[in-house]
Amino acid sequence: MQAFLHQLLAGLATGGIYASVALALVMIYQSTHQVNFAQGEMAMFSTYFGWAMLQAGLPYWAMFGLTVGLSFVMGALVERIVIRPMRQAPVLSVVVVFIALLMIFHSLAGWLFGYTIKRFPSPFPERAWYGSALMSAHEVGAIAITLAVMALIFGFFRFTALGLAMRAAAQNPVSSRLVGIDVGWMLMLGWGLAGAVGAVAGMLVAPVVFLDPGMMGGVLLYAFAGALVGGIDSPAGAVLGGFIVGVLENLIGSYVVGTELKLTVALVLIVGVLIVRPSGLFGRTIVVKV
Repeated sequence: MQAFLHQLLAGLATGGIYASVALALVMIYQSTHQVNFAQGEMAMFSTYFGWAMLQAGLPYWAMFGLTVGLSFVMGALVERIVIRPMRQAPVLSVVVVFIALLMIFHSLAGWLFGYTIKRFPSPFPERAWYGSALMSAHEVGAIAITLAVMALIFGFFRFTALGLAMRAAAQNPVSSRLVGIDVGWMLMLGWGLAGAVGAVAGMLVAPVVFLDPGMMGGVLLYAFAGALVGGIDSPAGAVLGGFIVGVLENLIGSYVVGTELKLTVALVLIVGVLIVRPSGLFGRTIVVKV
């Protein structure tokens, strides 16, 4: 029973990281109706920013804030320079651009920082009072940071004028322009927020899997599964889906298929959701007349 509880709680910790990346995917999907396949590589690249600042002697939490800010700027610039000119392009062309961004960030990280595995420190001491035999201090801290980020984003979109304008621009760009909302700026801010949330996820996962250019490949797949399970157009559903996928991955990997085949759990979930309920648990089914 103790081992089961450990796997369950560890699944919640990793699920929180998946939830962060899934939320970033949903934020971009709501604004462009496309899945950003480069989201994981952008998060990895942001984490290298943080690692470089730590090597320069910056304190951890100062580095954390600066990395989130730089990632926000990076996400906004990607939308302004790369994505916006493709607004009227065919869907397949946009998909190719996302894949190209994935390869660019991956190769650029290897070129600038090397392909050797690097240690990334955790801000939570190993013997902290909130750690236990069931959950390490880093796992508890990762869940706390993830929930805090989710609460901040929810409050921003629910209670601020700028957040409401961003939601309106994502849901109905034409009507938003008619009431004076600058849709282009709103979409750029959405990409910036997605980049910042992805950076938080990257810095939380790096102490566990270590830092290298390919560290977010599996995380992105699990996050995509979480976004589909919860609903690709539902931020709250994506968060819940991320936690569900994290728990299922740990439990099924430990007691059914083994750790070597854990990645197949995400693939089975993706195929199963697309067949049984494409809109996810909390997504909307939209019927369009053609």
